[in-house]
Formats: sequence, structure tokens, C-alpha cells
Amino acid sequence: MPVRHTHIGGQAVLEGIMMRGKLNWAVAVREPGGSIYTEQHDLVSHSQKHYWLKWPIIRGMWGFYETMVLAIKAFGISAEHAGETEEEKLSQGEITLTMVLGLGLAIGLFIVLPAVVTNLVIGSSVDKPFLWNIVDGVFRLVAFFTYIWAVSRLKDIRRVFAYHGAEHKTIHAYEAGLPLETETIQKFGTLHVRCGTSFLLMVMVIAILVFSLVPGKAIIAAWGVSAKAWVLLFNIGVRIVLLPLIAGIAYEISVKWAGNNPDSPLVKVLLWPGLQLQRMTTAPPDDSMVEVAVAAMRLVIEREEADAGNISELTVEPIPTID
Repeated sequence: MPVRHTHIGGQAVLEGIMMRGKLNWAVAVREPGGSIYTEQHDLVSHSQKHYWLKWPIIRGMWGFYETMVLAIKAFGISAEHAGETEEEKLSQGEITLTMVLGLGLAIGLFIVLPAVVTNLVIGSSVDKPFLWNIVDGVFRLVAFFTYIWAVSRLKDIRRVFAYHGAEHKTIHAYEAGLPLETETIQKFGTLHVRCGTSFLLMVMVIAILVFSLVPGKAIIAAWGVSAKAWVLLFNIGVRIVLLPLIAGIAYEISVKWAGNNPDSPLVKVLLWPGLQLQRMTTAPPDDSMVEVAVAAMRLVIEREEADAGNISELTVEPIPTID
């Protein structure tokens, strides 16, 4: 059947799934007793108030920020309802702290560590800036692949990856215009072009190109800096500062363009590595997980259908399914 590309995106959480649409976002969580808890919240469209948030690249930067904020809220809801005892349930503060620590770990593992190792192998970036950036990018990709492989070995993470698969399957069925029934949804695959895994891989690749274009050697020379430690800190700082810009560029390619042209031969070539990586970050879900995905999806769809007249002129960018 013809596919209708949707703006709806989602995210796997603890024993559940979050779905986000134009007007609201919803979370469905399988509670220890077996019932499905659902909760939905309105979305405030800042891009309607500030037109510049719709500009290319800027919209990707803002969308990435909004996605991370919603991720913290969604995890908080799932942590509150997925635990069997009070001791297993996490407070919103603990969830926020966990996300902040996770962000710090990501910076250390994917930015600081590759830069330090590259400095040990290549030497200062002042001497061989282009080679330094290439090797740094390769080490960053190795760290990313190693991390994904390592966490995929953990039993609890495998359950999250299975919910990730349920989310993708449900979105596939909706885009195909088919009924959101478990048997129908299970016929689809777990890979999706708008997956957050593919998005993050695109960020890694684009980062190599962007960092190679930064005139670091000239900037360092203008500052009169020569000590290896300061040069290394400069490279690390540049990578952190330019991360939002890189995320915005990656959004335009892997979400905006690829999401609108999934059948393009060029899109298939560019996104093939990310789709293959999804084989590690998604897993076949059982029927109960699909039921949770449908519960979250229906809240988004029903809200949009009920307010169809009010959102006809509302512009919402496609959402990467960050997981």
C-alpha cells in the first residue's frame, strides 16, 4: 500500500513508549500488574511564535533540544510506573540527574576520549590538522560502535531495544494506512529511516567534515597558543560548541530530506549504514510490547483527528525517533 510519511516520532522508555505528534505527546507504560498506564500532555509550538525556529539547521537544533527535554519527562513517567516497589521507582530529580550524567558520559566517551587518544597517536593537531581530524573521527566512530555493542549485551537494555522495535513497527503500520492491530503491526520490520540511531551516526560522520573545515591551526596561531594541552583543550571545546550545529545539519539530511524521500537511491545509500546499526539497537518485540506502542500512538492520533480543523495550518517538522 502507498506510504504516507508522518511527522510522528517516538522513543522507547522503561517498559513503555513515548509518542509525539503535532499537538501532544503521550506515554504508555506496562505496569507490573500487567495493565497499561497512559498519560498525555499538550505541546507548545514555539516555532509558531518565533518564525526563525523554522529556518533550516536551526529547526534541527531546536528539535533536538525539545526531544531531549521530552526524553527526561518521558523517562520520569515510565520510571514512576514500571517499578514494582517504591525502592525501584525513580524520582524526577533522579531521572534528571541520570540524564545529565549520561550526557557527561557521552561527552567524555565520544568527544574527550577520542581527542586524547588521537593526540597520543598523531601528536598535536597544529602539525597535521586534517589527518588529526580524520583519525579523531574514526576513533569517535569506534567508541560509538563499541558502546552500542556493549549495552546491547545487557538484558534490561535488550527489553528497551525491543520496545524500540515495537515503536518502529507501529509507525510503519500507521504510515502504510493499516489498522493498528497487533497481528498487522508485527508483519513490519524494526528498521526506520527516521530512527535516532541513524541520526546519531549521521552526526558522527558530519562531525568529521565540519571539524576538518574549522581553521583550528590559524585560530591557535592567532591566540599564540603552542602548548599541547591547550591545543587539545581547544579541540575538545570546539567539538562541544559545534555539536548543536552538527545536529542541525544531520537533521536536515537524515530526518527532513531522507524522511521525505525514502525511496531515493541516494537516500538509501546514505542511510544504509544507519539502518544496519539499527539491527543492534532494535529487537523483535512481543505482542504485549506492540500493545503498549499502540496505546501511546492512539492518544496522539485521536488528539490530532479531534482537532484536525485547528491544526490544518500548523507546521511541525518531522521528529527523529530518538531512542
